[in-house]
Amino acid sequence: MTVEYWRWPEAGGVSTGVDGSKAAIITAGVDIGAISSKAAIICDGELVAYSIMRTDADSKASAQKAMDEALRAAGLQIGDIRYIVSTGYGRANASFASKTATEIACHARGAQYMYGPTVRTVLDMGGQDTKAIKCDQYGKVVAFIMNDKCASGTGRGIETFADMVCVPIQDIGAISLEVDEEPEPVSSTCITYANSMALQLMRRAPKNKVLAAYCFSIAWRDYILLQRLAHQSGDGSVEKDLAITGGLAKNTGIVSRIERELGFKALPAEKGDPQIAGAVGAAILAAEMVTSAKSQ
Repeated sequence: MTVEYWRWPEAGGVSTGVDGSKAAIITAGVDIGAISSKAAIICDGELVAYSIMRTDADSKASAQKAMDEALRAAGLQIGDIRYIVSTGYGRANASFASKTATEIACHARGAQYMYGPTVRTVLDMGGQDTKAIKCDQYGKVVAFIMNDKCASGTGRGIETFADMVCVPIQDIGAISLEVDEEPEPVSSTCITYANSMALQLMRRAPKNKVLAAYCFSIAWRDYILLQRLAHQSGDGSVEKDLAITGGLAKNTGIVSRIERELGFKALPAEKGDPQIAGAVGAAILAAEMVTSAKSQ
């Protein structure tokens, strides 16, 4: 049996323990990303259930599977949902959604819900791109900036790296911290060059040092992206408080190195999993659309 080091662990239907069966307003968000599809269900402002599933070749089926898993965990049916907003790379493929919304808007709103209302900067480390977002006290986007087209520093890039070094993708961060001295980062500009440099490094260094150099390169790339956002916004430095979302937010080796460069800690998620921030934000936007329609 072939070991799939690149494959991210899935979370089927996850219940938060909140009973949403008697809620007045039940909404959902689905985030169809390049690597994973996430769904979240919000009942009267509370996260009730969510799911994180692999995005397969058929993104429409992946979106439906994620939604079905979240509904199962919540003990609800699709007919119970008042409004559904889809976001992400494949948002147009969620045929059951009422409306689509941008990833940037959804991650900003989702981050404030999950990490707290003090969030002013969001770093979303996604499957195919990385986004640095500045938001106001209402979770509305003030400014944003994205990485360039190269996959280096994204979930897709680290998938390739995991298979190359034969380390499960969810273990890379922790192993990268098992070093006495921090090595120089590999290339932070090109996935092909970064992987080539990592292979060369493996010939003369232990695996943990190779992982450390690779994670450092991603962290440095994201640190520079945050600095560019601060410069674009006219700020002297990255505005606190910072929330890091997306699958790579669960990589402690990357996050701790970003924090080291910034000189402060990112906020921990108070609710849910960092990977579902986009889906949560979409569900929150859906609830606001229902409320707005009722008030008219």
